[in-house]
Amino acid sequence: MKMKKLALACSVAMIAASTQTLAETEVSMNVGATSNYIWRGMTQTSDGAAVSGGLDAGFDSGIYLGTWASNVTDGFELDFYGGFAGEAGDFGYDLGAIYYMYKDDADADFAEVYANASFMFVNAGLAYTVSADNDPSEGDLYYFVGASFDLPQDFSIGGTIGVYDYDAAGSDDLTHYQIDLSKSAGDYGDVTFTLSDTDATAGADKDMRALVSWSKSF
Repeated sequence: MKMKKLALACSVAMIAASTQTLAETEVSMNVGATSNYIWRGMTQTSDGAAVSGGLDAGFDSGIYLGTWASNVTDGFELDFYGGFAGEAGDFGYDLGAIYYMYKDDADADFAEVYANASFMFVNAGLAYTVSADNDPSEGDLYYFVGASFDLPQDFSIGGTIGVYDYDAAGSDDLTHYQIDLSKSAGDYGDVTFTLSDTDATAGADKDMRALVSWSKSF
């Protein structure tokens, strides 16, 4: 049933995108590497390194489609997403849906709908789990607020506070905190140093982590 829902959503997005001409399409790719794949404060690689890559297509209408992949602790993760994004002056918005697939752990697959907004240097958003092979995950809500600032010499700094509000009875919510210091290296991509922590008092994600990442889009 879940795959049927995903196929339907992708079909709708493809039909909408097909109304755009090739001249209105912007295709981009991205590659990256990190010493630790951290997602919403939680390591996805058991504190190991990860490499990733993605492909995106954007249209003048604001519609976009994309896919992204990375290694994780068990095999690899493959994401498919699509949505509608735009700007009105200093205000930006992004509405969409994303499906997370895990090759060696199918029970971990899930889908979210999300809404993000930004105003000048502040951004905020939320994501709601609408479908999950691990049924207790359905109904989970994640929300965050962040800010970023440009610095001299092509540096930038940003911070994020996010909360994972789990729907399952007896599950403790998770709050995470993250600070990023990035340096643009021009044609060589961007390098980011990150400090990430959570309010967890036990388990793999209870300690603060420091990591270094590199990314490049072209």
